[in-house]
Amino acid sequence: MFQELGPDARALLGVVAFFPQGVDENNLDWLFPTISNRAYVFDKFCILSLTYRSNGFITMLAPLRDYLSPKDPKSSPLLCAIKEHYFTRMSVELDPNEPGFGDARWITSEDVNVEHLLDIFTSIDANSDSVWDACVNFMDHLYWHKKRLVVPGPRIEGLPDDHPSKSKCLFGLSRLFDSVGNWMECKRVLSCALGLWREQGDGFWVATVLADLSDTNRWMNLYKEGIELAKEALEIFERLGIAVGQAECLDSLARSFLQDKQLDAAEETGSRAIDLFLEEGDQFQVCQSHRLLGHIYYSKDEEEKAIYHYEAALGIASSFNWHDQLFWVHHALAKLFSDQDKFDNAHAHVELAKSHTVDNAYAYFLGRIMELQAGFWHRQHQFEEARSEVLGAAEVYEKLGATRDLEDCRELLQRIEQEMKTRLSDISTVSPSKMCYFLRLTTLYPLRLNTASRVSGQMSSSSSPCSPLFLKLRSLLPLHFEPFSPIPVVSVYHSVFLPSHVVDLHPMLSSFRFLCMPSTVSVSDLRTFDIDI
Repeated sequence: MFQELGPDARALLGVVAFFPQGVDENNLDWLFPTISNRAYVFDKFCILSLTYRSNGFITMLAPLRDYLSPKDPKSSPLLCAIKEHYFTRMSVELDPNEPGFGDARWITSEDVNVEHLLDIFTSIDANSDSVWDACVNFMDHLYWHKKRLVVPGPRIEGLPDDHPSKSKCLFGLSRLFDSVGNWMECKRVLSCALGLWREQGDGFWVATVLADLSDTNRWMNLYKEGIELAKEALEIFERLGIAVGQAECLDSLARSFLQDKQLDAAEETGSRAIDLFLEEGDQFQVCQSHRLLGHIYYSKDEEEKAIYHYEAALGIASSFNWHDQLFWVHHALAKLFSDQDKFDNAHAHVELAKSHTVDNAYAYFLGRIMELQAGFWHRQHQFEEARSEVLGAAEVYEKLGATRDLEDCRELLQRIEQEMKTRLSDISTVSPSKMCYFLRLTTLYPLRLNTASRVSGQMSSSSSPCSPLFLKLRSLLPLHFEPFSPIPVVSVYHSVFLPSHVVDLHPMLSSFRFLCMPSTVSVSDLRTFDIDI
């Protein structure tokens, strides 16, 4: 059977068996360039039930995989050739300013296979420089296109300090910790890399790591330490005459000034950074600087300038399709509009930000936007929605080891649940007769009634679970609406009651305001209808 398919059939099955995902059908040309009938052979494998197709990959079941996978991967010439194809493809320099930057997104579907390949070969061929160089390039691809941690992490840290690739591997690993919000691990790994480069006397890398440590300390709320690190890095780059490095340090310094509330210093330093980036033609960094200036001007209550810079960043990021930058700009605009109580605009930007999480390739981003939206719902007194979002964000952070963000989520969740208990406790003290005055606007917990349902006989609820407040109201209120009673029949639209008979009850509404209404709603906006108990 294998002779009919050619001399490479058995080796091809071994390759499919070796990789956890199998092989990507879209990549057969560059994975197997020397096998002319590759498509026919793989089709035949599927017909013979040796392999099967799943989500664009050709793979096989576990029993066959265990039997056919090479026991010594280095002894398989075809597998070694494929390893080199992967390594070559990852060796390209990733520059977000270059048109081919998006081509490297192939890693988002192949990352599990590449990780397995590196995990095996860093174990059995640990003295190979090309393997560790590929490991650095793999982490670089993940940093830009699929932010997550890697299996070989502990093996990287276990390398001897004099290993030529350890410092670069540690730097790559630190950026992955940074990308998932695990600042404590990021700082620890960066500190190890810094020590190695200081010993080597490599000024460029010492300054680069110092700038990254500055950003990490800022994320950990250690602003003073971040400022000092950025200043040290800036001095080194000035001595070396590296303009881009100087601009990056100025950017880091401005961000620390901003977090430390030194707004004038932040504005001056951020403006110097963007000027240098413009001189160097680095559009990616220009985009980030516009975002930074947007943050600074918004902190200075200069909203028009802030929006100008956010929109400038949005225009640059859109032209290059930089998902991470688009995400952060929409995140910033959502926060800006929410602070102005323009929640419709804020939620619109939240949805746009979510669209740039790229099929969950940026899991940390998803957690950040869920946390932000939870804050919006909290401010709008939509506590069930807030609780759901913050729990989702906490789950993301816990998986990624983003401890600081996880603590923030837990604090927000605690506040939400405490307010839920307080409101329900306060509501239970209100007399049933007063509860019969339904408010026109959505209450603390939306009553989730069927759209355009009619209140006649009893109140009808939606198929989704009722909120605790609605259940409480059902237990407190004598809801006996007769179809032909003198009381007007009430139409219900999306939890908003629009009765035909309305009266103003300002004194009583003031007591409901704390219990049920967002703080931005004035009493004059509220209407209710009178029911004689």
